[in-house]
Amino acid sequence: MRSPLPPREGISATRLRAPGGKQTSAKAHLPVPETVESWLAQEFPDHSPQDRAWLTEHPDGGCLTDETGRPAGPDDPVMPGGFYFFHRPVPHEDPVPFALTVLHEDRDIVVVDKPHFLASTPNGRFVRQSAVTRLRIELNEPDLVAVHRLDRVTAGLLLFSRRPETRGAYQVLFQNRRVHKTYRALAWLPDDFDPHTLPAVRRTRLHKTKGDRQVVEIPGAPNTETRLRFEGIRGRAARRLPPESAPVVGPEASLPNHEAELTSIGEFALEPVTGKTHQLRVHLNGLGVPMVGDPVYPADWAPDPYDFSDPLQLVADGLQFTDPLSGKAREFQSNFPLSVPTGLAR
Repeated sequence: MRSPLPPREGISATRLRAPGGKQTSAKAHLPVPETVESWLAQEFPDHSPQDRAWLTEHPDGGCLTDETGRPAGPDDPVMPGGFYFFHRPVPHEDPVPFALTVLHEDRDIVVVDKPHFLASTPNGRFVRQSAVTRLRIELNEPDLVAVHRLDRVTAGLLLFSRRPETRGAYQVLFQNRRVHKTYRALAWLPDDFDPHTLPAVRRTRLHKTKGDRQVVEIPGAPNTETRLRFEGIRGRAARRLPPESAPVVGPEASLPNHEAELTSIGEFALEPVTGKTHQLRVHLNGLGVPMVGDPVYPADWAPDPYDFSDPLQLVADGLQFTDPLSGKAREFQSNFPLSVPTGLAR
């Protein structure tokens, strides 16, 4: 259900659903509180009555409304199973000092180059400093929605939908894997690296434990697939991985020497067939060639999110698809370069 509240400073309203009503959610069986205030006390037990009053009474507050857009006062009855909307207070965020670049725009979509370190969508501590929020403000378009996502530390192409009327057609493209995506990456190479032993496809099973930053490869039926191609040496350096950083290696690993000294930097072309979290980073790391600038693989260094000194050398480089509205072939290319660390370029 679409919010009756427009975004505020580029940030969408939060949605709540009341107990009771004809619904399939976990709250359907719960008793319906008599008033909005008593319901909010249940929803936000750690907040004081004064804090909750900010939602319904303060002129600059959350502007709690029902699904029709009617303001909901603290003494109003609760609509069983109904949707309510409000704006959460959003704290200050230090700016991410890199700009979004618009590469293409038409009536229905906008394609941008997202910089490293900028979140794609509002998430956790990054709400104002996200591509969605910033682009809504820059273009003065509150209906902009990202159709897919990139990791915060990944740069490159991000596609936005402009109109709710046509948004679903583009979302289905990505959901049904009808978009051909290509990536470029720089990775550290061991001294004994042999590109002829590199598999053309890597298929492994990825697993992420809740609360862990790292995704790991585990035994079992593959749930991910990446096509990869070595493009050549781009620099020479020296880096040694600690033994404890060795990842779980899948059955297709052909470069198992994770404790070897890494002496070169190579470029890879990557095509994700599936789209799991950190998939490309984990797959290269599992082959013994971790990406340059990766703060999580092979070892999680608990990176400072505002340390911009060593960006991950991974770029979402290309998007190709048949436009679901016009039937025409669409192709977009990122302008972001890969950057070999200073002094190491070949």
